[in-house]
Amino acid sequence: MTSRGAFSDEPLSPAGRLFIDPKTDVVIHCIAISKNPIDLDVAKTALKSSVLVQHPRFCSLLVRDENGFEHWRRTELDIDRHFIVINNRLNKPGKFVGEHETQGFDDDEGDGDGDGEAAVNQYVADLSVSSPLSMDKPLWELHLLKAHKCVVFRIHHALGDGFSLMSMLMAGSGKVDVPAVVPAAVPPVKTEGIKSGKRREWFWLLSLLWGVFKMVRYTMVFVLEFAVRSLFVCDMKTVISGGNGVELWPRKLATAKFLLEDMKEVKMAIPNTTINDVMLAMVSSGLSRYLEHRTPNALHEGLRLTGVAMVNVRANPRLQELSEVMEKNSKARWGNKFGAILIPVFHHKGGNNPLQYLKRAKVMNDKKKHSMEAYFTYKIRDLVMTLLGPKYVCLLYYKLLCNTTFTISNFVGPLEHITLAGHPISNIKFNTSSLPQAISMHMLSYAGRVEMQLLVAKDIIPDPEFLAKCFQDALLEMKTAAIATNKA
Repeated sequence: MTSRGAFSDEPLSPAGRLFIDPKTDVVIHCIAISKNPIDLDVAKTALKSSVLVQHPRFCSLLVRDENGFEHWRRTELDIDRHFIVINNRLNKPGKFVGEHETQGFDDDEGDGDGDGEAAVNQYVADLSVSSPLSMDKPLWELHLLKAHKCVVFRIHHALGDGFSLMSMLMAGSGKVDVPAVVPAAVPPVKTEGIKSGKRREWFWLLSLLWGVFKMVRYTMVFVLEFAVRSLFVCDMKTVISGGNGVELWPRKLATAKFLLEDMKEVKMAIPNTTINDVMLAMVSSGLSRYLEHRTPNALHEGLRLTGVAMVNVRANPRLQELSEVMEKNSKARWGNKFGAILIPVFHHKGGNNPLQYLKRAKVMNDKKKHSMEAYFTYKIRDLVMTLLGPKYVCLLYYKLLCNTTFTISNFVGPLEHITLAGHPISNIKFNTSSLPQAISMHMLSYAGRVEMQLLVAKDIIPDPEFLAKCFQDALLEMKTAAIATNKA
């Protein structure tokens, strides 16, 4: 029952309107694995007093006025309607099984391995295609898979982006040894003082001018490329290409697992390299391995595959406390504050030096960091939404996804193990509902481990587990080369 009280309707943001269009409708799935069995009553009690139910977005209905414009309208929240409890165990295909069928089942969800992980993955993969969120209640729900000690949070992207939702996750969590204390999400920023002196001032001025020149140049090039890619140019078709209507095809979900220490070892091989550089190199190498496996010697050297990444455009891009995110004039405001950028990777057959992938990734990422591509796409999207309405923005974004090969995202999660509703969490990962591309990759770090969720159209990529292994092997091969380089 709707209860507006003293609250007035709040209009949906331009990005929110993008995500409710049928062609670009996106739901975020966050999978949390508990070390212990989940107590339903404890979970409900904790949720009723959590920051989530106090947030206006999570207790508002999405409504349309007589002119067709969407608004958030506050309503009375019924927690029970948002809980979906599944007591039965799932098998690998994501189907329910009886108690007599569980013998020999690899029950190792505590570490996210074995048949249990495959079953949960397939359950979420099925949700990503065929289960939109109900519009007669706030756009979120929790699926409690009791037999797997797992909770699947389903949150509509119109409520907020990954930055906002991660801030809320951190605000509602606690340390394992001191549950009342919120754990750290990001390491402290290291700052260096600026030395004085005329030579230093001249050097700083020249560096600033050169930086501005590069920013203008790369921004013009990348924004023009983005526009052309959205309207006309598409990637060459390969065995991993999606296209119009592929978002409706059945999905499979697999997980690639990495150690953060391995990534740090690799980035030390080349000065000023970042974890994002390592991630892009790993994706480029892994996709090349997979394509060579599926179509040996069929693709030419240097073939371009284009990815789409959503980039946080807030003035303060680092995770903040939820109270800071909710402030009106905050530089880390709640909502969907992101722009899109294109991420090109190139197919290369195996060579003698796997660190070449890292060198190429660093060059590309350095150019992207010097541009304002994300900010311009963010502003252009809002301008087109205002002038022409959501229909044309959704068509452009859908066309962009059809013309590219994959979507990729990367988030920094908690630095240490956390508890949620009093339950210690061994594993966190996330993905989104299906898109026209045949593959989407979503990475999240948690307590020294990094997991990549690979959501694929199974009729196009029938073996996502092998694709995950390609990424894992790519990192290990780069690590071996990096260790040899670092010792030299």
